[in-house]
Amino acid sequence: MIALPIVGVSAADLTLRSAELSPDQAVSRVVGASDARVSTSHAGKAVYQVPDGSQYAPVGGYDSADVRSRPEEGSPEQMAAALPPGARILKDSNGYGKVRTKHGLLDTDLREIDLRDPLAKGLFTLDRGRLPERSGEVVATNAFLKDSGLFVGSSVTPRGATSAYRIVGAYELPNDLKKAQVTAPPGSLIGPLDKALQSSGGSGVHPEDSYLVKVGGEGFTWNMVQAANAKSLIVVSRAVANHPPADADVPLYRQEPKQQFEHSAGGATEMAILATVVGLAMLEICLLAGPAFAVGARRSRRQLGLVGANGGDRRHIRSIVLSGGLVIGAAAAVSGTAIGIALTVALQPLLEEQLGNRFGSLDFRPLELAGIALLAVVTGLLSAIVPAVTASRQTVLASLTGRRGVRRSNRVLPVVGLVAVAVGAGIALYGSVSDMGSAVVAGGSALAELGVVALTPVLVGLFGRLGRWLPLSPRLALRDAVRNRGRTAPAVAAVLAAVAGTVAVATYQHSSDIQSRHEYLADLPHGTGRLLTSENGAYKEVPALRESLTKQLPVAQRADVDRLVVGKPGCETFSQDPACGRAEIITPKNQRCPLYESPDPGAFSAEEARRLRQDWRCKDARRGTQYSTVVADEKLLSILAVTDPGAVSALKQGRAVAFDKRQVKDGKLTLRIVTGPDDADSFVGPAKEPVGVDKIIPVHVVAEGTEGWGLELVLPPAAVQATGLTTAPVGSYFALDGTATSEQQQRIAGDIDRMGVEASLRIEEGYQGGDSLVLLALSVFAGLVTIGAAGIATGLSQADAEADLKTLAAVGAPPRVRRTLSGFQCGVVALMGVVLGSAAGILPAVGLRLTQRRELEALAQRAVDEGHSLAGESVPFVPIAVPWETLAGLLLVVPVGAALLAALVTRSSGALARRAAG
Repeated sequence: MIALPIVGVSAADLTLRSAELSPDQAVSRVVGASDARVSTSHAGKAVYQVPDGSQYAPVGGYDSADVRSRPEEGSPEQMAAALPPGARILKDSNGYGKVRTKHGLLDTDLREIDLRDPLAKGLFTLDRGRLPERSGEVVATNAFLKDSGLFVGSSVTPRGATSAYRIVGAYELPNDLKKAQVTAPPGSLIGPLDKALQSSGGSGVHPEDSYLVKVGGEGFTWNMVQAANAKSLIVVSRAVANHPPADADVPLYRQEPKQQFEHSAGGATEMAILATVVGLAMLEICLLAGPAFAVGARRSRRQLGLVGANGGDRRHIRSIVLSGGLVIGAAAAVSGTAIGIALTVALQPLLEEQLGNRFGSLDFRPLELAGIALLAVVTGLLSAIVPAVTASRQTVLASLTGRRGVRRSNRVLPVVGLVAVAVGAGIALYGSVSDMGSAVVAGGSALAELGVVALTPVLVGLFGRLGRWLPLSPRLALRDAVRNRGRTAPAVAAVLAAVAGTVAVATYQHSSDIQSRHEYLADLPHGTGRLLTSENGAYKEVPALRESLTKQLPVAQRADVDRLVVGKPGCETFSQDPACGRAEIITPKNQRCPLYESPDPGAFSAEEARRLRQDWRCKDARRGTQYSTVVADEKLLSILAVTDPGAVSALKQGRAVAFDKRQVKDGKLTLRIVTGPDDADSFVGPAKEPVGVDKIIPVHVVAEGTEGWGLELVLPPAAVQATGLTTAPVGSYFALDGTATSEQQQRIAGDIDRMGVEASLRIEEGYQGGDSLVLLALSVFAGLVTIGAAGIATGLSQADAEADLKTLAAVGAPPRVRRTLSGFQCGVVALMGVVLGSAAGILPAVGLRLTQRRELEALAQRAVDEGHSLAGESVPFVPIAVPWETLAGLLLVVPVGAALLAALVTRSSGALARRAAG
């Protein structure tokens, strides 16, 4: 019992410490055997960077007006010219593509680098096979081979490629074991694939290039890094990682606060929560182990009595029992720590796979492991304190004869418990209405729970008053538990602590589930769906997708939708390819929201912003979709439950239908045809209108309040022909005849997978709350703790009542009496613990929900004050709901299960023995 948590904590300590890399180990996985990795910043001007190269900012900040939107990529020669003289470089290109696998398509990183170059050593670990030597050969990560179903020796083909590549080896990336990646020699994969994709009308591959640099000497120093920053380059340097500069020598920290570039440590709150959890865990172990020590002490009372009869005093009795706790704690410390370390060493590959990176080395921290072991010793000692004191107070005569003396209950402990409950509840409620947050709520709840634990003996006594209404066996069990609170209270408290945590989580999650149901926004009318490709380049596979949709699902009605095409049909919407383009709806200037048109976000006061929020031009759409402009007929309106007769009539007559009246003026809508990349956009500054050719389209605007489900414009084929544009299929909207079963959805998902198409299937079934594995695990844990604690209390009661049970057997009581009494004794302890735990678990859940409500209300009020929303428009709904089904399961199933289990494992009869005199 004590060793088990020590196993987990020691294993976790060794695992986390081993996963922490030294600066040199961490940088070696980025720069290999080189001195640095250099890449362009894309800022187009001088930059400042943090020492590790993970973040940067343009000199002067992002508000600087001379930041270029699209800096040109440098060639290897230009990169070499920007580096110190004599530097040796190795190009490393990374792109993205979809690769055809045994199962369909797999999103894969495509990489080109000469892995045989000495500078690449440390970037990868060859697992099996060999490195590629010529064009047409690649190596793949183990993660790619696992996900793709391929193996070394297989042929693999990126989608759009004109030839296959042979996998000649498998490797892993020590810093990312889960990455699916394929690597080829320079110039043999990304370049040919980019050319093939563009020639087929699709969007090409846009690789990111970086360079491994070897300069020799002291390496790539901080001065060299700053010189490279002046040329808009970002550097990850080994020398800087091992010997970082002082903050005063980092120009970026003089321009921007250092805190905004640091990862949040969250130290105080996390440490407070961790200390609370550890403290409660130790309390739980002590509550469970204490009665177990009491059982041992009770069974050894004759031996302890003999010690007293031979001159031993109370100090000796206490020392003997405490020594037992000390020995058991030490044994648990040694065995738990040893088992934890052994498990970590044995399971190191599995742990590394789960964490996603290889350990640098096994990092043993003797002081930390000794502290964990000491925790076990202290826990064992604390668990034996109460049994030791109780045993020392027994008289020698009572110990030798087996009598139990009469002991008055402690009158101070209930008062302390009551004060702790009041103070803890007050702290928790104060934390829920103040700015101190959830950490204070957790601390107050923990204090209140400790108070309830201290009150347990008194509460157990109150339960005894219910005995007069119970039948004989449960009445005897309840009164026995009440009369022997010394063994009942710790077991009840242990059950209370476990159940309280479960009830707190269940209450919080149930309340959050109700909130999520209230906030759920449907994407489509109930019982309808859509199947759309996620990439424009898959337009040739759409007819097969539509056929599979009709075949696999109970489709009552289907409306096929196309998209407008500008340039090559396979281009993505905002592609930078000059041969691509897009069609964009242009809102008339006098119908645009002034809040979004001003170049200065602070141009409007809060009062003006609130007034403009009520303007019809500033009403935001609640829904969105991947394709807001589609080409379809009137069947689409039927599926989307658009009942406006004018809209249906307009589509039949070849006129477009618009759902956003802001985009329409005088019955007409402007559709701008933008060809080539948009030169107007930039990293900074307000968005500008794209440059293109306008098409004026007559439209029908749907009636006010009509839901468009994310659509802005529906064009009938006749209207598209009138504009001279072309279309490409993109998918279908559909209405179901009934519901789609899980098997049917799996079959169409399998068809999509086999086609190798990236497509999204969405069927609107309303809010679907997910089952929580965490809640299930906590419920199982609470049940196990309840059964264990109640079983310990039952064993102790049987040790106390063994003489009475033997007397019952001697006078002819039937054998089932022993089982029945044992079962009820266990069930009574479990029921008392579950009832008290259910009541105690409500407080932290209520406190956390009140904290969440206060935070959301503050955000909503701030949005209203700053003019971002209207009063009453976004009032947070944060309910507090008790999960009655979970509570009923805990109150009924757990005690009944504990009682039945205790009855089954109890012997029906014991050996007859002489009743002790007295």
